[in-house]
Amino acid sequence: MASMNRVFVMGNLGGDPELRKTANNTAVVSMNVATKEFRPEKDGTRQEYTEWHRIVVWGRQAENCAKYLTKGRPVFVEGRLQTRSWEDKSGVKRYTTEIVANNVQFLGSGAGREQSQYGGTRADVGGASAGDMNMNEVDIGNINLGGPDTPGLDDIPF
Repeated sequence: MASMNRVFVMGNLGGDPELRKTANNTAVVSMNVATKEFRPEKDGTRQEYTEWHRIVVWGRQAENCAKYLTKGRPVFVEGRLQTRSWEDKSGVKRYTTEIVANNVQFLGSGAGREQSQYGGTRADVGGASAGDMNMNEVDIGNINLGGPDTPGLDDIPF
C-alpha cells in the first residue's frame, strides 16, 4: 500500500518570517500561519476558531519569504508534515510537528508590488522579474517559489 504525506494550508502570517542560516550557510525560515474555521454552537451562533501552523522553508524559497512576506500577509503553503524531537535545557524530551514547505505562494497585494489581474502579486525574485522565470517558478500572477522539482502547469491534474 502506498502512502502520502502532503499538506495544503492557506491563511495569514501571524508574524514576520524568521530567517536563520545553518552551519553550512543554508537559509531556513520559520513562520506561523493562522487558518480560521467557523463552527455552529448549540445556541445557533457560529463561533470562529483559529488554528496555528508552524511552517519551515529552506533555501532560496526561505530567502524570498524573508524578503517579501510580512505579518498579516495571506499565503498558500504546500508541503509535508514532519515531527521532530529534542531535549530542552532541563533534559525533558520535547516534540513539535511542523509543515516543511515545498511551495509557498504569496497571495493578496503586497506593498511595492505589481497587482496582477488574478488577485496575486508579482515581485522581483532573486534579480529576475516574474516574466523572466520559467513556469516551474511562476504561477500565473502569484509567486510560486518552487525549484526544479516543482511540477509545471502541464503536470497539474486539473
